[in-house]
Amino acid sequence: MAARVQTEAFDLAQELAGFGRGAGAVVSFTGLVRDDTGAMQALEIEHYPGMTERALQDYGAEAARRFGLSDWLIVHRHGRLAVGEPIMMVATAARHRRAAFDAADYLMDWLKSRAPFWKREIGADGGGDWVAAKDSDEDALGRW
Repeated sequence: MAARVQTEAFDLAQELAGFGRGAGAVVSFTGLVRDDTGAMQALEIEHYPGMTERALQDYGAEAARRFGLSDWLIVHRHGRLAVGEPIMMVATAARHRRAAFDAADYLMDWLKSRAPFWKREIGADGGGDWVAAKDSDEDALGRW
């Protein structure tokens, strides 16, 4: 059970090797940097070291308690990421598939709405706009 924040890319197969051994179900999700406008070159992600890792650890522990997880993993990148690069991953392991799926969904909703990251979309001219919170993300979090 771990949470990591890092600049370097991660290898999904390596992260999942041996993950959840003994569980009945393992669910993983990998988020990619996407360009909804057709004009974005990169995404810059900032965070406060220490505070961010602690928040991710707390929500992973809450997911484990709430859904009966035997293992969980959150990896989130920061720095400058090009469109199409992996930005984060969540993996959950539980005795039954529904708990593993629900826990992964719960963590994704939390990460999207509450994780202490700040994102700026960088355009071709090098300038960029900060990404604002979306009502749909808040609504999704409200399910839990």
